[in-house]
Amino acid sequence: MIGAGADFVIRKTVEAHVFNATQRAAVDWIASMRPGLIPEPAETSPEDPSGQVHFLQLVDSHGRVAAASPSAAGMPALSTARPSAHDPIQYLKACSTPGGCVLLTAIRPDPTLLWGGEPHYVYAGVEEPPLLAGHRLGAATLALVLLASAVSAWTMWQVVGRTLRPVAAIREKVSEATVGDASLRLPEPPGDDEIARLARASNRFLDQLEKLMTDQRRFASMVSHELRSPAAALRAQIEEALLYPGEVDPHEALRGALRSTERFQRIIDELLTYTRVKRAVASAPEPVDLTALVRAELGTRPPRGKPVRLHAATERLTVLGTRLHLLGVLSNLLANAQRHAHSQVEVTVVRDGGQAVLIVQDDGDGIAAEDRERVFEPFVRLADGRRRDPGGSGLGLAISREAATTHGGSLTVEDSPRGARFVLRLPLMDAAANPHSGRVQVNGDAGARPQPARA
Repeated sequence: MIGAGADFVIRKTVEAHVFNATQRAAVDWIASMRPGLIPEPAETSPEDPSGQVHFLQLVDSHGRVAAASPSAAGMPALSTARPSAHDPIQYLKACSTPGGCVLLTAIRPDPTLLWGGEPHYVYAGVEEPPLLAGHRLGAATLALVLLASAVSAWTMWQVVGRTLRPVAAIREKVSEATVGDASLRLPEPPGDDEIARLARASNRFLDQLEKLMTDQRRFASMVSHELRSPAAALRAQIEEALLYPGEVDPHEALRGALRSTERFQRIIDELLTYTRVKRAVASAPEPVDLTALVRAELGTRPPRGKPVRLHAATERLTVLGTRLHLLGVLSNLLANAQRHAHSQVEVTVVRDGGQAVLIVQDDGDGIAAEDRERVFEPFVRLADGRRRDPGGSGLGLAISREAATTHGGSLTVEDSPRGARFVLRLPLMDAAANPHSGRVQVNGDAGARPQPARA
């Protein structure tokens, strides 16, 4: 199809150029004619931009040649075509002459101007160019089309091969993957095309997947370790009661088993809470006044343990979150502080730029700098914590850290002159509306402490 189209276009272009030359030569000869004077036509020279027009004839209505150019002298009329008065110009191809075909223009001049009304016809012709003769043009066009197709196919093969090589490398790498090995990474081709972006996105996903699998394995290992102790204690108590029925008080054995079961239940409940908080917020978030939440929790807290002193700002510090989870964070921090404090616990609620800051400070022995991140890991319990709370699970601070992260905030242990200083930061709902709100120094001394209250 492409070859036929190219052949047609080339053929028509060459013919149009020839017919323009022959028409120009015929018109020039007709313009030089006068009544009673028919000049001998001159053949155009090779230097003429229109090309050489060898054959010029003036033929009367009876087909007799009245005048001719030297190349056409002695030849019969180039064509029997007779243009009409309504169609005075025709473009023809005549193949009756010896030596090949002729492309010619036939023109019918106005007969009233020269011959008293008798029609005459002027023929101007050129031998058919070799390019158009026979099948040369078709063969040349076919050869060019085949060559172009071969070059295009080779180029496409090279481009597709270069494009698919990274895909093949990725496929080979993926085929090496195993369920137990999460360290697989796909080769990233250079550039910024779709395949390179896909490889980079896949590697980011694999990074997250490896981290998730590592966390799950570590969590499962810690869970099995923590559950093994109460399970062993429960088994030992039951076996002792069964092996020594006369020596073991059954009521005491049941009470011991109940205590082990309660620890089982506490660990499982905290595990469920940790998983739920780590994955997503349990209910739809709502505006929560952090100051009011702290006041309410301290007001309803049973009066046991070390006293708690509150230093709260007078303004509303509204955050967007889940009230139940925030209460859990506050309860865990207060319980931890009261457990380790020597005499009292101080709670401060202030604004720090676009954040609400809750500080829980005890006056205990504090936490070593190298342990300040470890205490937020699941089941991690320092020696002092195990001594003060032997039945604890070590999940309270881990749950609190996950809840803070879920709410877009943070929970850290910061430097303090004495004791442990836990700082919870949560974004305020009105932070965008108050971009120039004042900042309060919360590291070290908590600054001004309005409205002291005791709980």
